[in-house]
Amino acid sequence: MAGSHGSALTGRVHHRSAAFFDLDKTIIAKSSSLAFNKPFQAGGLITRGAMLRSAYAQFVYLVGGADHDQMEKIRAFLSQLVEGWDVDTVKEIVAETLHHVVDPIVYDEAVSLMEEHRATGRDVVIVSTSGAEVVGPIGEMLRADDVIASRLEIVDGKYTGQISYYAYAEEKARAIQALATERGYDLEQCFAYSDSITDAPMLQIVGHPHAVNPDKDLRRLAAAQGWPILQFTRPITLRSRIPVKPTLAALTVGTALTLGGAIWLNRRRRLGA
Repeated sequence: MAGSHGSALTGRVHHRSAAFFDLDKTIIAKSSSLAFNKPFQAGGLITRGAMLRSAYAQFVYLVGGADHDQMEKIRAFLSQLVEGWDVDTVKEIVAETLHHVVDPIVYDEAVSLMEEHRATGRDVVIVSTSGAEVVGPIGEMLRADDVIASRLEIVDGKYTGQISYYAYAEEKARAIQALATERGYDLEQCFAYSDSITDAPMLQIVGHPHAVNPDKDLRRLAAAQGWPILQFTRPITLRSRIPVKPTLAALTVGTALTLGGAIWLNRRRRLGA
């Protein structure tokens, strides 16, 4: 670990502030959707060929080696993959297989940090590009005070492959600023944690940004800015730290669905739709 949490993390706060946490690879030790390729194939949602392509796409995402153009291709593929999926079927498959395929699930260090922030009186907010219908239950299980997440489009009980709100990059920062205005947070006294350079805008608007297991570009930025660099290395099962309710079964789909839908929103913006 380079740097530390700093003295600002200790003691009761005398102003309203929050700690903002990215989800995948910051709280969760791996890409949640990657582990569910086989169950989705078994449930008839994807073919073996699609499963292998999805696994490769998620691997590229997981190791952080994709540039913007590669990410666009990945999102385009995943958009085609999830379009038409029945929402209830997805939730059923996830509920039935969650305890088999997601282990470990969260970083012990992330849960400990959340507990420390709560002990000082700070709100804990999860800020994720994943869909609200999955981030919400995760936030509830982690006792987060709020979540910021993408909203996936559903028509007649099926995912369309599009999203109505995309919580990504600069939009995360805008959403945090809006929440800070609403809740009266002093952003200079707030904390933020993420692994990805795409979250640089979110990290730059708070007084205490932290890079967690950062990709190479974020590591370079953090070093240049003097931000603490944290290494989370102790993944654990969530139930070993926090009592798990049935709603956690909705956990896994957000990353794949949101990445899949993103390309369509980007295309509509480029076309001026």
